Amino acid sequence: MATVTIDGKEYESETLPDAARSNLQNIQICDQKLAELKREQAIVQTARNAYANALKNDLPKDA
Repeated sequence: MATVTIDGKEYESETLPDAARSNLQNIQICDQKLAELKREQAIVQTARNAYANALKNDLPKDA
């Protein structure tokens, strides 16, 4: 059995009511999506930084 801690209290997930287990699963899905979005944000930020550096290199040097 998996134990989950909510507000400092431990629960056996298998003994929770169906609605509570469903909400717990939805929270886990949301947490996974947030982690995925953070990884994607890091990738996009890295690409943006590379484009900004490329832009600086492409600007005229005498300006």
